[in-house]
Amino acid sequence: MHKSYQPLKPATNKYLQKKWDQTRYEEHRNKLSTARPIVDTKGIRTPAHVQLKLKKLQLQDERLVTIERDNRLLSSKLSDIVRSKGLVDHRNHYPERSLNAEKRRDELLQVTNQNQAIYQRITARESDYRRQLWLDDWERVVRRRDDIARYPRAVANKQKSKRRVEFAGSDSGQREKSSESNSYSDTNTDQEVEEEEEKRETEENKDTLNE
Repeated sequence: MHKSYQPLKPATNKYLQKKWDQTRYEEHRNKLSTARPIVDTKGIRTPAHVQLKLKKLQLQDERLVTIERDNRLLSSKLSDIVRSKGLVDHRNHYPERSLNAEKRRDELLQVTNQNQAIYQRITARESDYRRQLWLDDWERVVRRRDDIARYPRAVANKQKSKRRVEFAGSDSGQREKSSESNSYSDTNTDQEVEEEEEKRETEENKDTLNE
């Protein structure tokens, strides 16, 4: 390969000349890669007063100082309040009351008056059912039942009153007491029967007069 090399200047040995040219070329390339530019392409350095902004730092420090001072004052006031009982009586004895209490009271009075009026109308109204007629009809039914009965009702009442109630293991004294009470009830039933007969006769007379 060195035989085909054409040096710029005449040389006695082409092989050595090629090697020397190659080393010089590599050195030149290294120098170009490591060379520094003559023109300064860096940006302008910002001045110190623009970077620090001393006025802003001063205002910030003053603001922090005022905040710390206010905090100390507040903490001291709070500690004084906690330690002391308080000199101002701030209790409020105002009673709680509703804004629409009067309205609700008026509505309640109106409702009670209406209810009272309804109650008065209900109690003052006479009944549509004639109770006396029902009683008279029932007495008439009872009287007719007694008239058409096979056995008189007075005899049945006497038979019921003459029954004796005997208990197991009862003494003779208790039997005598029960017989005395039965005899007393018999006399009472006789009087009741007589009164009923008198009432019946008077009612029959009234019916006949009405007819």
